[in-house]
Amino acid sequence: MIAFIAQNMAPIMFASLIVFLLFGYPVAFSLAASGLLFFAIGVELAPFSGGSINLSWPLLWALPENFYGNRVMSNDVLLAIPFFTFMGIVLERSGMAEDLLDTVGQLFGPIRGGLAYAVIFVGALLAATTGVVAASVIAMGLISLPIMLRYGYDRRVASGVIAASGTLAQIIPPSLVLIVLADQLGRSVGDMYAGALIPGLVLTGLYMLYILVMSIIRPNSMPALPEEARTLGKGVLSLVVALLAAGIIGYAAYRYLEPTHGANADILGATIAVVVIYVVAVADKALSLNVMSRLAQQVVIVLIPPLALIFLVLGTIFLGIATPTEGGAMGAVGALVMAGFKRRLTLDVIKQALASTTRLSSFVLFILIGARVFSLTFYGVNGHLWVEHLLVSLPGGELGFLIVVNVLVFVLAFFLDFFELAFIIVPLLAPAADKLGIDLVWFGVLLGVNMQTSFMHPPFGFALFYLRSVAARVPYLDRITGKQIAPVTTGQIYWGAVPFVCIQVLMIALTIAFPQMVMHYKGKTVDPSTIEIQVPELPGMGLPPLGAPGGGSTPAQPAAPGTDLSQPPSFGGDQPAQPAPSAPDLSKPPSFN
Repeated sequence: MIAFIAQNMAPIMFASLIVFLLFGYPVAFSLAASGLLFFAIGVELAPFSGGSINLSWPLLWALPENFYGNRVMSNDVLLAIPFFTFMGIVLERSGMAEDLLDTVGQLFGPIRGGLAYAVIFVGALLAATTGVVAASVIAMGLISLPIMLRYGYDRRVASGVIAASGTLAQIIPPSLVLIVLADQLGRSVGDMYAGALIPGLVLTGLYMLYILVMSIIRPNSMPALPEEARTLGKGVLSLVVALLAAGIIGYAAYRYLEPTHGANADILGATIAVVVIYVVAVADKALSLNVMSRLAQQVVIVLIPPLALIFLVLGTIFLGIATPTEGGAMGAVGALVMAGFKRRLTLDVIKQALASTTRLSSFVLFILIGARVFSLTFYGVNGHLWVEHLLVSLPGGELGFLIVVNVLVFVLAFFLDFFELAFIIVPLLAPAADKLGIDLVWFGVLLGVNMQTSFMHPPFGFALFYLRSVAARVPYLDRITGKQIAPVTTGQIYWGAVPFVCIQVLMIALTIAFPQMVMHYKGKTVDPSTIEIQVPELPGMGLPPLGAPGGGSTPAQPAAPGTDLSQPPSFGGDQPAQPAPSAPDLSKPPSFN
């Protein structure tokens, strides 16, 4: 019995961790306690394991190196997490989400389902600027949910749209989960961001497609804004003209700068166009010139600053100008500048942002330390080999592996959040994926899409909890219409999330079926058979090209008549003739005088 336990320590250890988590113990302490407990057991059972346990008490000295080495405390990649968290919280406190929702809601308001489109669009923008799910869901729940209920939106549709659009921060860069996945998989954060961009945009499009279908099938569930609610009036044509003018300015600047700036001319041209149209909108509003409509003014003034911040963060990372950590630092400074321009940068805002950033960073750090303790023991009992053999031997090869892994992550997401999945499950899956020849960046993006569901399905969907915390629990009087509004029940929030969970599962299947959505991060593939190497003929050497008849060598040329080959070569000038050396007499011993 003891030998059986010793030889099967890895599955017993993993099952015990799941039991600890189901009892409700904190994840970080469950990981560390499981690691230390089974370390002690493993040391005692090592003689009975037949060599499958490689643990001894001196191995504990490796823990300080794990904690203070480049895996935890000195990890430059993880330093990006507090930067992006701070940036997101400052932007959320600065009122950017409120301005975006109000303006984009007015823009899409005249069409059926316009507020839902606005929530998804703003959710994607907030995801690309904040990368924090809680901030996005809470901000949109506070701002847009009362407006959607005021104008007759179905409660399930409204709550599902808000929760799902907030989870876009999981997959659209600069996502925190992508940073953690890149660290656990040993891949570049920049590659992970580049690979996740298109799947994130496709998922946003699928959400909008669902709203379009629902607006056709059930038009009463998402009515258009009434005329009196469109405070910015009309003016879409003015906005289209402004965008066309910006396009013309950008193209002209590109043509002018191309001879001197080459590949960077398109970026510089676009920057000039954006700056010009923004300055015109600000001047038009300040001086009441009425060159643009109020709607066009507001859209340009509200949208350009967050788009500029997105370029400052993601653009510099994708262009190779900055690392993700440096991009996060620039984003944090940019968020402070934006809040300062809006006159909402107060000491209280900075304190709240610092406190929330410290809390989240400490949460991640403690889980990572616990995971280091757990992995030390798990690897010592050859748990990684057990998991690798288990997954590699699955029927169906690579496809079977992907199906089983995604089902496993989907089920575990009912009970664990994405940080816990990233630190516990991903290090066990990565070696098997690598052995099967799966690109780890593509694998990480696929897992990132799957982990989104951890925010959406009950019983532990955090996005649902965030929305529940800000949604009305009791009837209330609307301050605009004066009508009594019924509350939003927990059941309506849960049922509203179900269609969007199905869309996320569909996105997992699309990512598997069309891997090029992610693999484009590698750039254009070069076919080795099309590479041609040409070696130029050197003048005066008489060497034929490679592959010429004669095997690349030339026949020896006879010496010119009268040339004494026993003498050194002459390079010009008259040189005295040197006497030929006499032959040595080998019958006598050599003389060294």
